[in-house]
Amino acid sequence: MQKDKIVVGLDIGTTKICVIVGRKNDYGKLEVLGMGKAVSDGVIRGIVTNIDKTVAAIEKAIAEASEQAGIDINVVNVGIAGQHIRSSIHHGSITRNSREDEITIEDVNRLTNDMYRIVIPPGSEIIHVMPQDYIVDYEEGIKDPVGMSGVKLEADFHVITAHTNAISNVNKCIRRAGLEIENLILEPLASSLAVLTDEEKEAGICLVDIGGGTTDIAIFHDNIIRHTAVIPFGGNIITSDIKEGCMVMHHQAELLKTKFGKAISEQASWNEIVSIPGLRNRPPKEISIKNLAHIIEARMEEIIEMVHAEIIISGYENKLAGGIVITGGGSQLNSVKQLFEYMTGMDARIGYPNEHLGKGKIEMVKSPMYATTVGLVLSGFRAIDERENRYQQAMSAGMVSSNKVLKKEKMRLGSGSFFERILDKTKGLLIDDIDDKEDY
Repeated sequence: MQKDKIVVGLDIGTTKICVIVGRKNDYGKLEVLGMGKAVSDGVIRGIVTNIDKTVAAIEKAIAEASEQAGIDINVVNVGIAGQHIRSSIHHGSITRNSREDEITIEDVNRLTNDMYRIVIPPGSEIIHVMPQDYIVDYEEGIKDPVGMSGVKLEADFHVITAHTNAISNVNKCIRRAGLEIENLILEPLASSLAVLTDEEKEAGICLVDIGGGTTDIAIFHDNIIRHTAVIPFGGNIITSDIKEGCMVMHHQAELLKTKFGKAISEQASWNEIVSIPGLRNRPPKEISIKNLAHIIEARMEEIIEMVHAEIIISGYENKLAGGIVITGGGSQLNSVKQLFEYMTGMDARIGYPNEHLGKGKIEMVKSPMYATTVGLVLSGFRAIDERENRYQQAMSAGMVSSNKVLKKEKMRLGSGSFFERILDKTKGLLIDDIDDKEDY
């Protein structure tokens, strides 16, 4: 079924709106069928600020990807980011009726469902609830409790919230573009699917996705997402610094950054000079590459300091054997890897979304710039938490005691994230219970 399934990822970014259409090939790799992108004028720091401009850009990118892939696009996996994203850890517990019966998937669902009832700040909405380690009858450190015996089931949950208005604006843009949302996914989680290996997630890794408006962070340890954060600075703030520091036009500042920029000023020579065409009837402006590097280095140091602070806050600073993986458009800045290593004292590498990609005609998607969009497509085939895959397989194999739950779950498979469907499933269980009582 997954081989025939086609998934579309839509990344509504600050600098670009990108669409990728993909399917799995015979070897389980992602085959990109089509790709479209458009300049994003209506998004600032990951938040939609102009709906009409955003809708127009989405329609343009969708039309381009649809034409390349030769299919009509109706349903998309959408990424969400922005400085309004908040993550927190909450503890939950349930008491089961019998010690003799095994803990079932329904018990795990019930525990997870309770997290959707926690008190969150007004104007916020829960977008992800991800279990950390479980506790069964005060036995700690259990990753997957299904099949164990016990009365009290507890867990710590990583709860991610976003502003209701930000989610509403994204939904509005998607609807106006004539599309439906299959999953709304936090962008650093999507990026992690594209650029991180299972070994790195097991060893401990910090993903840093440097986009245009924001820098997204996701920390993994023991194959479980442990911490997420969004820093409200990205590549655009560096461009603005260059524009003001060198007194040039915005598009010239962007070209200076991408073609001549260096994250470490010591690597630049005072002898290197770039000539920029002057405004009307004015002489050309000469820019020193050394000065340019100083401007870039100052801002990158600030961003890296904020990333390092988030790693320390997470409590996993000394547990990340895999170090740091840098991805996103900002990772292509010259010497950024060395600056990360120098300032944090951790190993670093640039994250390319190559590992999960099969052979395709569109080579452009192998750039770190498109890691989030590739990850959004992969999320249609893979769960963010690997335990979700096991639970879905168990459901479809008939390993659940309730036939009604199994029937409902089979109907929903492939239509969204397992944990995001828990509320609906629980409502279904309550309705079934009422029906049973009426029959009785």
